[in-house]
Amino acid sequence: MTAETNMPELHGEAMPSTSTRRGLISGANWIGSAAPSVQEKFLNKLDEGELRALPYLFEFWAIAHQLPPEGAWRSWVIMGGRGAGKTRAGAEWVRAAVEGARPMDVGRCRRVALVGETIEQVREVMIFGDSGILACSPEDRRPDWEATRKRLVWPNGAIATVHSAFDPEGLRGPQFDAAWVDEIAKWKKAQETWDMLQFALRLGTRPQVCVTTTPRNVGVLKDLLKSPSTVVTHAPTEANRANLAESFLEEVRARYRGTRLGRQELDGVLLADAEGALWTSEMLEQARVQNVPQLDRIVVAVDPATTSGASADECGIVVAGVQCSGPPQDWRAYVLADCTVTGEGPNGWARAAIAAMERFGADRLVAEVNQGGQMVQEVIRQVDPLVPYKSVHASRGKVARAEPVAALYEQGRVKHMPDLDGLEDQMTRMTRRGYEGGGSPDRVDALVWALHELMIEPAAKWRQPGVRSL
Repeated sequence: MTAETNMPELHGEAMPSTSTRRGLISGANWIGSAAPSVQEKFLNKLDEGELRALPYLFEFWAIAHQLPPEGAWRSWVIMGGRGAGKTRAGAEWVRAAVEGARPMDVGRCRRVALVGETIEQVREVMIFGDSGILACSPEDRRPDWEATRKRLVWPNGAIATVHSAFDPEGLRGPQFDAAWVDEIAKWKKAQETWDMLQFALRLGTRPQVCVTTTPRNVGVLKDLLKSPSTVVTHAPTEANRANLAESFLEEVRARYRGTRLGRQELDGVLLADAEGALWTSEMLEQARVQNVPQLDRIVVAVDPATTSGASADECGIVVAGVQCSGPPQDWRAYVLADCTVTGEGPNGWARAAIAAMERFGADRLVAEVNQGGQMVQEVIRQVDPLVPYKSVHASRGKVARAEPVAALYEQGRVKHMPDLDGLEDQMTRMTRRGYEGGGSPDRVDALVWALHELMIEPAAKWRQPGVRSL
């Protein structure tokens, strides 16, 4: 939307004058931080039409990263932390592309693709969400949602159709002059979908795409950022703090400040893999699955915390299972959940571990006893005297224990369910030189013990003479 052409006309009222529109936009530079008396004086100068139009003049309210850069770009990537205002920016960009000076006037674009990970996410976030297209649109320009055809239709005839990254072939055939792509960095079929979209962006004199995403170290995003036709704006979560709950900001600051996950999800920084990392971001992306087959064994592995309180280390608790029919090279492990707890005393983490066993129907609880010794088993037995339990003792360093587990990932023999961000954050910081993060990699330790129990130790036994099943 431009200040000169797209000021909303509400219920037939006159548009603000050109000079007033320019004043409104320049006012965005100071009115938000001005004294209440100054703000009141500013608003009192506006007539009724101008006041009604003001909420829909996005240039006035937008943060710098939410406004498209100048120039002849093809792709605009808005890369930011959670809650940084990316969705609102994408929705407003679509409005600016399709709306004309008046409700029935034709805009710059007529055919728009709305592409998200799933149809449901496009509908619930990009269209009907609190910052979606419908919420941002004034009444006389609000498009109609045609559910059976999965599309939005504006009063001026512009159309936006919905597409899912799970179906790249759905973009074969349609053609567009603009597209809004949301959260491309987490799509399972990101490259295929992006490629199909590029072939479909062939209408008009200069087709463009707006990409709103929290960064992840994935190939499709890295390649997009390297393109000379791409421009980027960036902002952390804090940039939009005026529209976020203070309790949310306090919680995520306390929990994730200084972590790799926090830099990615809150600061919106695209993180490169650590040099010599045992697990790379690409390796973990390739390991992702949405469903798990029937498993032969499931274990819960625990790296106990020996202290409690706010400054205590985490107690790593990881749930994993295995399909182990046939020879070891055919076995496949699945990391099901990260149930790690922080600040809990021994009784707290023991209860959390046993609750994880009950939730996933685990066959055994495996716990490292280097720090706690006999106390670890006693604490667990106090919670559940009959729990199937095995203690393990680390005789080698963390890197030496982790390397054979990392090799399983390189072979594609370990898969990850969703929502393992904390664990994967630690994994990408475990290098051949050691752990390059603050504190201890308790989640990684628990993962390593789980996969040793499910894959490495049984495979060694399987290869012994006379042993061909477990």
